[in-house]
Amino acid sequence: MSVQPIAKPRTTAVVLAGGTGQRVGLSIPKQLLKIAGKAVIEHTLSIFEQAEGIDDIIVLMAPGYVPDVEKIVAKAGLTKVTQVIEGGSTRNETTERAISALGEGLAEGEDRNVLFHDAVRPLLSQRVIQDCVDALERYEAVDVAIPSADTIIVTRTHGGDGEFITEVPDRSRLRRGQTPQAFKLSTIRKAYEVAAGDPNFQATDDCSVVLKYLPDVPIYVSRATSTT
Repeated sequence: MSVQPIAKPRTTAVVLAGGTGQRVGLSIPKQLLKIAGKAVIEHTLSIFEQAEGIDDIIVLMAPGYVPDVEKIVAKAGLTKVTQVIEGGSTRNETTERAISALGEGLAEGEDRNVLFHDAVRPLLSQRVIQDCVDALERYEAVDVAIPSADTIIVTRTHGGDGEFITEVPDRSRLRRGQTPQAFKLSTIRKAYEVAAGDPNFQATDDCSVVLKYLPDVPIYVSRATSTT
């Protein structure tokens, strides 16, 4: 009797483009600004389009700008982009919407790999993408980081006298978190389900959600050679 090979889970890149640009005074989202004749988001999507380890792409776009991205996708012929949907009002809500979309149509017990990446980080190498995909064969959560070139200080406030240094961590152990951040869909979904029970839940990235709410899940760190 022949042994059927185990099918690899699909790998989806989720491009997070929910920012509106208001924080830096832009009239349009910064992911729609043009660099070298193309919108920033097109550069980013093209990188995932070319990645062998990526099966499909979904985009979480700032409310009101979904048609703009759909036009970019159609004009550029980005065939791996399967959905462009509105993001939420926060990074957490945007990720939750992506998780919900990714779960649609999955059979019971079926899982998939997911790479979350910020749309405004177009300088992403194919090696970093493939390293994340490969790492998901062994781990449930993966972060990309680069060594910190700066000395980091930890401070505390003392009454109304301002801030004071309490610690200067060893720089050799410090890393700057980047994206993509990669997960088994079942893992990141579970982390957000647990987090939903915390009335004070707030996070700026997804690895920190896993770290806090699924502390028994190791988060592997893939090193990038430059900012992504």
